[in-house]
Amino acid sequence: MADIDAILVARPEIHRELLDSAAFGVVVQPLSTFERLYNLSWLRKTLILIVLALAWEIGARLLNNDLLLPSFSETLKALFAGIASGEILIKTWSSLKVLLMGYTAGILLAAVLTAFSIFSRIGTDFLETLTAMFNPLPAIALLPIALIWFGLGNGSLVFVLVHSVVWAVTLNTHSGFLAVSNTQRMVGRNCGLSGLGYVTKILIPAAFPSIITGLKIGWAFAWRTLIASELVFGVSSGSGGLGWYIYENKNALEIPSVFAGLLTVIVIGLVVENLIFRVIEQRTVRRWGMQS
Repeated sequence: MADIDAILVARPEIHRELLDSAAFGVVVQPLSTFERLYNLSWLRKTLILIVLALAWEIGARLLNNDLLLPSFSETLKALFAGIASGEILIKTWSSLKVLLMGYTAGILLAAVLTAFSIFSRIGTDFLETLTAMFNPLPAIALLPIALIWFGLGNGSLVFVLVHSVVWAVTLNTHSGFLAVSNTQRMVGRNCGLSGLGYVTKILIPAAFPSIITGLKIGWAFAWRTLIASELVFGVSSGSGGLGWYIYENKNALEIPSVFAGLLTVIVIGLVVENLIFRVIEQRTVRRWGMQS
């Protein structure tokens, strides 16, 4: 014991000297111009699009067959000509108008099914049974039945769009609700929340990343289903949106215009994904710290 006391006493004291912060030198290394530019997501995506456009142009010129693959420059000429004549704008508005009707109806139906499923066990069983039955069924396969039921009108297109949207949104929303932690659920119950207030103040904010994912998947399914349906529906009705525009120009062997229609579909998809849904994510789940 005495030896231990001697060692403890003999230990030298530790003295720390305070240093001026200027003596530390550079604490934060400033980013170079390249690093600052590389951190811009929109710039990286723009560069990717430019590379893809250049690859398209070079590949088309090497192939040298406009019937198989027109060049990117020829496609842009056809696109600008279609915009100048107003034809592409009219077809695009026709497609988007039907898409918004079907997408909205699909979201509303998904909300009803999800609400029914979270408030009762029979609702959960009902939702699981319906999704197992209808989710694997391609929406375009229902178009012949839709034409019989609703005739040659927008009702047939809206019907298949609802089918393509409702299951993706419902499954993702329901999965998000099930993933809400018990702690958050108990907080809501302890605050006296129940019914609609419990859903809107606890479940929906906690499950919002899954809901956004469902909305994005539903949008993608609806957009491609609409174009595919218009290729068939346009043949029957003699009118339509971008799908019918593509089909008409294919029959006339106006292949640059066909690719112009496809490019319009792609551009609309990029705009919706990178502007509308990105803004929603930034103002909700990213601001809440639920996504990096």
